[in-house]
Amino acid sequence: MTTITIGKRLIPIEQIALVEPFDSTATHKIQTEKTFRSRVVLLDRESVLAEFEPHSFAEDHGFRWIMADQTATNPAIHFSVETFTPTPDFAPKKAYLSRIVWRDPEGNTQSKLMIAEPETLLAIAVRGDTETAEPSGQPPSSPAVRGRQKPRRRQPVAQPT
Repeated sequence: MTTITIGKRLIPIEQIALVEPFDSTATHKIQTEKTFRSRVVLLDRESVLAEFEPHSFAEDHGFRWIMADQTATNPAIHFSVETFTPTPDFAPKKAYLSRIVWRDPEGNTQSKLMIAEPETLLAIAVRGDTETAEPSGQPPSSPAVRGRQKPRRRQPVAQPT
């Protein structure tokens, strides 16, 4: 069992659902000397601000990295994915395409809207595929190939003469 220390708080890694970027300019002013760079979202949706970068945390702890959202998901958590379509009653400013869903310790459903396409979320957060990008830095052109790598071609073997 691994424990993450954030400030004075000790958090078992299995209680972390995801780690996302924290934008201090988009929220109310927090009166602190610390520079928070990430929000650690626990299974029950409680969150803890942290000074580490989400991508560094993902690499250090084996979390699955979702490039479009700059978010890391815990591979020990069972996630499901839903599509998201804005409604007249709920039209967020961001162009969300999907929702990632998990259950908290009491069995309640928790979720978070995501920018990543549902197929990408399913491949990475649920199946554990790694997200690959084209050499130009652009995402793969077809959703069906996201998270997959091309198989290597076999080179012909020279026969001894």
